[in-house]
Amino acid sequence: MEMEPFQLTATQVLEKFQDGTLAVEEYARSLLSRIEERDAAVQAWAYLDPEYVIQQAKQLDAVPPEKRGPLHGVAIAVKDIMHTKDMPTQHSSSIYEGNEPKVDAAAVATLRHAGALILGKATTTEFASTTAGPKTQNPHDPTRTPGGSSSGSAAAVADFQVPIGLGTQTGGSTIRPGSFNGIYAFKPTWNAISREGLKFYSLILDTIGFLARSVDDLQLLADVFALEDDAPPNTYFPIKGTKFALVKTMVWPQAGPGTVAALEAGVKLLREHGAEVEEIELPTEFDRMPEWHHTVLHSDGRPTFLPEYRIAKEKLSPFLAHHVENGFEISRAAQLKAFDGIAALRPKIDEIAGRYAAILTPSVVDEAPVGRHFTGSPAFNAIWTALHTPVVNVPGFRGENGMPIGLSLVAPRYHDRHLLAVSKAVGEIFQPER
Repeated sequence: MEMEPFQLTATQVLEKFQDGTLAVEEYARSLLSRIEERDAAVQAWAYLDPEYVIQQAKQLDAVPPEKRGPLHGVAIAVKDIMHTKDMPTQHSSSIYEGNEPKVDAAAVATLRHAGALILGKATTTEFASTTAGPKTQNPHDPTRTPGGSSSGSAAAVADFQVPIGLGTQTGGSTIRPGSFNGIYAFKPTWNAISREGLKFYSLILDTIGFLARSVDDLQLLADVFALEDDAPPNTYFPIKGTKFALVKTMVWPQAGPGTVAALEAGVKLLREHGAEVEEIELPTEFDRMPEWHHTVLHSDGRPTFLPEYRIAKEKLSPFLAHHVENGFEISRAAQLKAFDGIAALRPKIDEIAGRYAAILTPSVVDEAPVGRHFTGSPAFNAIWTALHTPVVNVPGFRGENGMPIGLSLVAPRYHDRHLLAVSKAVGEIFQPER
């Protein structure tokens, strides 16, 4: 049975645009019908104007084939902390209700230039910084969170409302929703993608990432954003004879039964396909990474939210006001120790990860929690975010309640294309488990 247009990945829909069997307007109408059907159950959108979507689609259909970009007509959900010149950017905050910046964030401008169809703004937590969820529900179970803070982007992709979602990650805000929703999530090397036009949380941590239903789609985006390794990776990555490191990390005691089972299953599958999996422990100097991430986060949050605190404190989450007030009483000396301690470990993790095809490690504590009051713990993501390494969540497993659980692959900094090649091969092994 032929798939409906809304079911197609970005790679698949591009093929149909190129051979003339599908028009962008027809594709857009299919997506909008899917959203209309499912919006009450998922609620992934902070802003969506169907008339404007069709207007964009018609304009794209009018572009001559020889002038079409590499993402011609591909629909994108933009996390609502990134500026969009033609849509509100409200940061899930009443302080910015109706805010229209009239300029595109660098990432949005790059996508638009490549011919993408900017479908709408996806929900997020307040300033992509709090742990209380927005209105969005997990498409696999509406009683559970889709994760955060890239809540709407992940839920919309998983529910076939859009093939690609833009996310950001300061702790675990791209990888964790990817795992909770059973899709691929890619956090590139820190600062590999311009963050201009993004509402910052932490300059040292914030990283733009992507959510998709296939690695091929992530590779399309890597092309558009000119992500390049020093050595181009092989297009085909063989699993047999390859060596992986299994790293449970210092937060392993927090792992729930779903993650424990997923990691065991993932290791078993890799070994059955001829890979060598070596369990290693990070040197003890990495043990302070969770503490240091916390220090950096709350230290960087002080200047970030000072304007909102001064202008509209009553509308600001107490959690973020606590940052500005330095509620944890973090000294400048402690702040510098965290900054410098993490920086010293980055080349060391590059050296460790460089001995292997990739590090295999948990993506989440367990399945998505019940309710929307808590988007889940970033415990297994935060250290990699602080270390600036690229990470891919590879879906494929289920927890005790049948909810998706993924596993993360990690590579040295600026080995993004290598990591995507590895992730595609690993995903083909994990895929049948979904």
